[in-house]
Amino acid sequence: MPVFGNLNTLPIRTWDEGRIAINACEMRATGDLLVTTFNFKPDMWNTKPPLLVWCMVFFMKLIGVNELSVRLPSAFAAFFSCLALLLFLRRYFKDAWMGIIAVLILITANGYINYHVSRTGDYDALLTFFTTVSCLYFYTFTETNNKKFLYLFFITLTCGVLTKGVAGLLFTPALFLYCVIQKKLKLFFLNKHFYFGIGILFLLGFGFYFLRELHNPGYLEAIQENELGGRYLKSQGNQEFDFWFYYTNLTDRQFSAWILFVPCGFLAGWFSKDPRMKRFILFLTLLIFSFFIIISAGKTRLEQYVAPLFPLLAIISALFIYYVFVILRKTEFSTQQLSISLLPLSFLLFVFADPYAKIWNKTYHVREDYTWEEQFYEISYFFKSAVDGHYDLNGKYFLYDGYNAHTLFYIYALQDKGVKISQRFAPDIHAGETFIVSQVSMRKMLEENYTVTFQKVTGEIYYYKILGDKNS
Repeated sequence: MPVFGNLNTLPIRTWDEGRIAINACEMRATGDLLVTTFNFKPDMWNTKPPLLVWCMVFFMKLIGVNELSVRLPSAFAAFFSCLALLLFLRRYFKDAWMGIIAVLILITANGYINYHVSRTGDYDALLTFFTTVSCLYFYTFTETNNKKFLYLFFITLTCGVLTKGVAGLLFTPALFLYCVIQKKLKLFFLNKHFYFGIGILFLLGFGFYFLRELHNPGYLEAIQENELGGRYLKSQGNQEFDFWFYYTNLTDRQFSAWILFVPCGFLAGWFSKDPRMKRFILFLTLLIFSFFIIISAGKTRLEQYVAPLFPLLAIISALFIYYVFVILRKTEFSTQQLSISLLPLSFLLFVFADPYAKIWNKTYHVREDYTWEEQFYEISYFFKSAVDGHYDLNGKYFLYDGYNAHTLFYIYALQDKGVKISQRFAPDIHAGETFIVSQVSMRKMLEENYTVTFQKVTGEIYYYKILGDKNS
């Protein structure tokens, strides 16, 4: 339920989900897998590489243009992130319970099971999956010197870049620092497979950018503004958040159920007598603190940017809970004449019952829109109902003023079902046409400039039939 439940309940969000969904709809229509578009023109605002868009196109071809096809890539990314934690930690700790505990923490993290991450069609759940598994592959290689894990590291690192550009590389400073501290630089720089891996990254990852620049001149300049110095060095919009924005969000909302377990997990690891555990804690510490500093130093601060930390924080938090679990499992009371140890299981039930109940309620009883969003998304609910067959919009036009990715998606969804509907902008209005109107400003414009008849459909949504132009 936290990962897949009720993904299609809320209509498509306008930022950033709607934009990416439009990219996918238009890519599906044109077949151009290289240049993402918005209104069938090269999208120079959302300049991220297209891996997530490709995933959405796949699901659109499989199940049609709907909310699920947009959100399933994020949901599956969350599912496979959980699976990655489970398999890695079971192998590393020789006990599946460590992985189970980490997964339970991850799926009860309020900031992870949330909009802009695992519950909507945004980049961050897929990015988090690739950053998590790439780091785990990197660590495994340093422990085993098995070249298979080195190649898997570079492949998943490349996929991270193809998901969200430079964001896929934000853990690499910590990886380099770990090698310096552990004196493992020779393991990489004197290894021919390391350079083959870099070749994969440059050929497939960075190669995409130059290939798109060839087909879409000006793309690299847009990348500079949108992904590199522009967004990082100056805030977007009216942001006034300080350096501690992410820390405050984590402690107050996004990871509040588990935040007190984080320092306990650090201490448990640092004071462990197992050298493997000390190395693992050092690795996680470097990843968490370096990433936190990098994103906090940026001027554009959005709460979803912290998403790649959630699996790592889940592991740290799980470490302390797991140690308590193991102690209880070894007690005389829990092992007397019982094939199943009730005491440690009761402990886990006590720890997870309330956080899981809250996240279940959040995803089963999906929140309605905030008050300030209700009017804005009323038209989205209307179109969503029309896609489900509750309104006949065949032959009508939609009139809207402003950015409207959240509604354009449903225009495409209706067209995919064979409904003849399209979007129009003033003054492209002619006698005999019927318009769907939801904005007071557009209703006023029509009534002042055209002879019309209108019919209220629901709420603030009207049908306007144009009889003539008052100014002609």
